Amino acid sequence: MSLIFFVLIFSSGNRDTECCTNFKAFNQGLANYGVFKDCITVADLGCSSGTNTLLVVSIIIDIVHEVCQENNREVPQFQVCLNDLFGNDFNTIFKSLPDSYANLKKTKGVAFGPCFVSAVPGSFYGRLFPNKSLHLVHCATSNQWLSHVHIIFN
Repeated sequence: MSLIFFVLIFSSGNRDTECCTNFKAFNQGLANYGVFKDCITVADLGCSSGTNTLLVVSIIIDIVHEVCQENNREVPQFQVCLNDLFGNDFNTIFKSLPDSYANLKKTKGVAFGPCFVSAVPGSFYGRLFPNKSLHLVHCATSNQWLSHVHIIFN
């Protein structure tokens, strides 16, 4: 498994539309290469613990689900790793999961595969994940704290 690092560059003021359009095109390419096998592992760096914590994850799941259906591929299981500093209140996030899971079943159908959510507390200045364990990494605002970008390709 190789890490896929996806960077969105927004050219107009409509960031949400561009994000979904760019990410859908990105996932279309992944689906064509058969990357979505049994499970896709997503990390959200700097996830926080507010009401929007699972918003990005749900958008990713929606788009992967749609792309797989368009390409007649089975929707993979999802492993979601939420990362933030040790002081983050991950319990707040976990308390919201039953409603999120119920919403997934309602919108995607009861046959929709499982989604496993875990917390990975710690600073992303250090190593958080084993080699080749992630498919997609999302980082909305936390990357502003990095002094330089590490680019690693396998």
